Amino acid sequence: MRRLGILVTHPIQYYVPLFRYIVDNQVFDLIVYYCQKPSPKEQGAGFGVEFAWDIDLLSGYRHVWLENISEKSGLDHFFGLDTPEIKELIKTQKFDAFMIMGWNYKSMWQAMEACRQTSTPLLVRGDSHLHIKGKWFKRFFKELTHRYLIKKFSACLAVGKWSREYFKHYGARKIFFSPHCVDNDFFYGEAIRWKKKESALKEQWGIPQKSFVFLFAGKFESKKRPMDLLLAVKKIAAKSPFDGQFHVLMVGDGELKKECELFTNAESLPVSFTGFLNQTEMPKAYAVSNALVLSSDFRETWGLVVNEAMSCGLPALVSDQAGCGPDLITEGKNGSIFPCGNFHALSDKMIELIQKEREAGAAQEIRSIIGEYSVKKAVQGIVQVVQEISR
Repeated sequence: MRRLGILVTHPIQYYVPLFRYIVDNQVFDLIVYYCQKPSPKEQGAGFGVEFAWDIDLLSGYRHVWLENISEKSGLDHFFGLDTPEIKELIKTQKFDAFMIMGWNYKSMWQAMEACRQTSTPLLVRGDSHLHIKGKWFKRFFKELTHRYLIKKFSACLAVGKWSREYFKHYGARKIFFSPHCVDNDFFYGEAIRWKKKESALKEQWGIPQKSFVFLFAGKFESKKRPMDLLLAVKKIAAKSPFDGQFHVLMVGDGELKKECELFTNAESLPVSFTGFLNQTEMPKAYAVSNALVLSSDFRETWGLVVNEAMSCGLPALVSDQAGCGPDLITEGKNGSIFPCGNFHALSDKMIELIQKEREAGAAQEIRSIIGEYSVKKAVQGIVQVVQEISR
């Protein structure tokens, strides 16, 4: 069995299902290296609340905690993760391939150097794209550095169309598809379970029983643009035919939540705020909702909340700057794409969904589409690249 090492910043709920699938199906002899154990405060950065995930992220696969010797540890700057011992581990473990999830921390560069010294095939999996706005000199600098950097990888694993475009632009030697994914079966199963209590959940959150429910789920921060959704709601609510026909459920916390609540109250909008919901609680929100809205700007390199919603059979309205749109949205079948920041266009798309009579089997079709972005498909991509570079 081929040996695969993976370096990850910290336990991430979306990665763990991949690791367990690899072990359960005896795909690789796997070791996952974690750079740090985030505290509840660090875990809650941007969420507006300290928390620990309420699901098990550590069982079912072999993992090793590295010593982070950074004087100022954290995920918010390059030197926040400094784990020099990874160099010796890569040398002694003799992996057939080693994978990193980006290169924005010192720890990743330490692993890259060790792979170079030991001739260990080095893989990278990431969701960066070319649609990020920035100053011209930063783009020029990136053109110079990234063309040099990307060619150092034995192969790149693209999570979607924009990711593939990114790696190709910077001259990647080989590109394979390993899609961004969530545990589709978990979210679908839990949403079905909570669907039986839909009426009680709606009453708990102040949602009219027969309203069409739009869901916002994420951090209340600038890149998520939650106010765009509220401005769209205000526009729709002003039209008498839709009074009482729809409601918005906003899940999450963060720096912009207070502003959103004040605006909602001032305008008497049909909106409910749940606060932060942990992983096992999120399916409740999907169970009471009819569609998801992702209004994020270009800093949203993907938007895995769309994967979650679609695994539950929900259509999604996605900003044209969010990375997942080109892959996950088939116009008219499982949602629509609207111009980022254009709340007028968003309101029109929302009205279309409110008025549209949902066809029988629509949820199943949506689940079929997202089925191509599964844990199994992601692991298959990793298998393909390891087989290719091991020839």
